[in-house]
Parts: sequence; structure tokens; C-alpha cells
Amino acid sequence: MRADVHMHCGFSNDSETRPEDMVESAIAKGLSVICFTDHYDKDNLDWGDEAIFDVESYFQKMIELQEEYRDQIDIRIGAEIGMQPYLAEYYQDFMAQHPFDFVIGSVHSVLEHDVALDFFQKHSDPEGYKIYFEEMLQDVQKIKSYDVLGHLDYIVRYSNQGSKGFDLNDYMDIIEEILKQVIAHGKGIEMNMSGLKYGLGAPHPQPEIIKRYRELGGEIITVGADGHIPEHIAYDYHLADDILKSCGFKYYTEFKGRKPLFVKI
Repeated sequence: MRADVHMHCGFSNDSETRPEDMVESAIAKGLSVICFTDHYDKDNLDWGDEAIFDVESYFQKMIELQEEYRDQIDIRIGAEIGMQPYLAEYYQDFMAQHPFDFVIGSVHSVLEHDVALDFFQKHSDPEGYKIYFEEMLQDVQKIKSYDVLGHLDYIVRYSNQGSKGFDLNDYMDIIEEILKQVIAHGKGIEMNMSGLKYGLGAPHPQPEIIKRYRELGGEIITVGADGHIPEHIAYDYHLADDILKSCGFKYYTEFKGRKPLFVKI
């Protein structure tokens, strides 16, 4: 596995890292492809300011990095959009105006509040999971301007009991409906290695979900560590190939110009 296509730098509201430092770390770790996917969470105001970046400055910086490091690593320009059902038209227009290579669609907010903050002070774990997956289903039914669905079971990271209190069987019916919508619209999912970093014992989503996605006919799967600092690039990548193979995949996916490229494991 030599491509990390989910990473953040100081253009994201939750990172202060220089993009050059992320690139240098990726090169040192032997990666051949990276994609910056900084947060563009329209209408997420829980952080104090809207969690979006200046697109013109972002592209200018990324193009400079592509030129500076063109003989060492393939740098692609992406974004991680924060999906909320009513933002479908907004993101459709936004993506039509900007030549991203890759777009991750993630659910960070439900009921218009960020789940990483005080969501589970207001909701029990089972109630929170139900709300989260129900809104995610609405998101993938309405929003088409993304390439892969990010960290599908991200909600577990912030719940009261974590993975110990998450019984996948209780939610598999709605997760399958989400996966079917993703596949029907020609989208994919990601295997986000940060679940291991956060001590959940598995990537996001759990391998059982990845395997079910493949069984349902899903073919597009990207891999990223979701790093916000250089040390987290390619996190636990020594496990990635075997996890994908165990779930039935012979290839992983990269994107360039919003087109999927399939790479043999």
C-alpha cells in the first residue's frame, strides 16, 4: 500500500501542520501517491467559525507543492466535504466550479451539530447511532457530488462506550441500505486507518462492513490514514493489504481528476 489519500494540513480547522511537512513525511515513508483532503464542512459552526478553507489559496498552495515535489511523489488535490442532507445542491455547484482530483463525503454533523463535541452528552449510544445512520442514509440518497463515503462508522469513536458498546448486528440493516445507495450511484467507500489509531481495534469501517460492501457488489475502495500530523501518515499501513484481501478485494482505488484508478494489491 503506497497511497495515502486522506490527510489534512493547516487548511483544515483541526490541524496546524504545514503541508510541506506532510509531504516530506509521506516521502520518507516510501509513499508514491498522496492526496490532501482538507475539511470543507459547510454550515458546521460548532467550531466557532465555519469549518471551510479558502479554495483559491488551497489550490495555489497545492499546485506549488505538486511542482516542487513532482520528481519525488504524486500529490493530488482533494477535499473532505461534511455532508448534511440539505446541502446537496450547494455541493453540486461547488464541485462544478473546482477541479478537485478526489472528494470524500463524510458525516461529521447530524441534526446540524458536530458529533465530536457534546452529541453523546445529549444522546445515549443506541439513540446516537440510530440518528447518525438514518441521516447518513439521507445524505447518500441526496448528495451525488462525492467519490467515496468517508469513515462510515466514525460515530463509534465519540460514543460513550466506544467499540465495546457497538453491536454491528443492531445496525446492519440500515448500513446495508447505505452501502446499496453508494453502489447504485457509482460511488465507493474508504478504509480509514484512523480507527486503529484511536484504539478501536479496527479501521473505519469495521472489516465486516467492508466485506459486506464487497459482497453487495462494491468495487471502489480507497485507503487513507486521516492524518493531521506527519507522524500519522500511512498509520498501520502494514495491515492494510491483508485487511482488504480478507474482505474480498484484489485492488484498491486512487482517484485523479475524479476518475477511479484501480491498483492491484
